[in-house]
Amino acid sequence: MADFPAQQVDLKNLKPVVMIGLMGAGKSRIGRELATRLDLPFVDADDEIVEAAGCSISDIFELYGEEAFRDVEKRVIFRLLEDKGTIISTGGGAFMNAEIRQAIADQGISIWLRADLNILVERTGRRSGRPLLENGDPKLILQGLIEERYPVYAEADIVVESQEVPIEDTVDETEKALENFIANELNNE
Repeated sequence: MADFPAQQVDLKNLKPVVMIGLMGAGKSRIGRELATRLDLPFVDADDEIVEAAGCSISDIFELYGEEAFRDVEKRVIFRLLEDKGTIISTGGGAFMNAEIRQAIADQGISIWLRADLNILVERTGRRSGRPLLENGDPKLILQGLIEERYPVYAEADIVVESQEVPIEDTVDETEKALENFIANELNNE
């Protein structure tokens, strides 16, 4: 478990920590590693959506459209926010929903994994099954998403740069930023 010496926080009672950012930023990977390090459960909202819908995210988009997907996503995230002491990875569009954003602000701690365009292009090119990138030039699509979403993502409680460094370095930075955020919250109580 992480050593949060200044406040000896019971991490099991911590507000849910919610990883946000564009696809390819590392939300699931960093979130999973952070959860392991802090000895907390990790939940990937996309996996929960697939389980709830009984089909893949690509299939949800194809069969029912993005609006139906966003509705399921909202219900799943609201449910996940009820569990304290968890690390939650969300889909890239989740934080764009004002209701989800407000719920995370009220009930959780948001961490934006911010990545540059070239990093996102390289990482998203490694994996298929990303519906928003299937109809056009992925680099142009990601650039548009950056322009649209980064100003909203900037509302997150914590911002961590997701760079091409060993994952341990990004997890270290994320853990330290979370520790500092918690210390500041406790000092303001």
